[in-house]
Amino acid sequence: MNEEITFIIDTANEAMDKAIKHLEKQFVNIRAGKASPAMLGSVMVDYYGSQTPLSQVANVNTPDGRTITVQPWEKGMLQEIEKAIMVANLGFNPMNNGESIIINVPPLTEERRRDLAKQAKAEAEDAKVGVRNARKDANNDIKKVEDASEDVQKNAEADVQTLTDKFVKKIDDILSNKESEIMTV
Repeated sequence: MNEEITFIIDTANEAMDKAIKHLEKQFVNIRAGKASPAMLGSVMVDYYGSQTPLSQVANVNTPDGRTITVQPWEKGMLQEIEKAIMVANLGFNPMNNGESIIINVPPLTEERRRDLAKQAKAEAEDAKVGVRNARKDANNDIKKVEDASEDVQKNAEADVQTLTDKFVKKIDDILSNKESEIMTV
């Protein structure tokens, strides 16, 4: 096969792989009832006048599936961290015990689980759109290759379609795992 076409297919493969990686990153933010340090990933703390990610001013742990503990590196930061968690509007009620902040992660209601499953479906659909866009770009690039015969172009398009099908199936598998994780009480 033509080197240019091989490059186009490799580029499409990379783009589709990026869509999967992005989906997995988005799914980390959709909590499935289990406490995780990633739940506080978006919290920004006012650290001496500059907005700093929580992970850079404190140690965030999950001693069990329902609790997150935040241990600041400086005791004076306790109130700031507590305030930042409230401002982040994550639906958590932080408790300050003078040493660290403890957050009890409430169990999800059935309605909330359905909302999260819907959110997961939307993220998966976005990933599929990314994969399809990579397919479209690759097919357009294949058509532009001048020194390739029609058969070579058709075979390359078939290869891109096979790649697309593989990635769409992978997205469906990731989604079904996430949905079962969300719906499991």
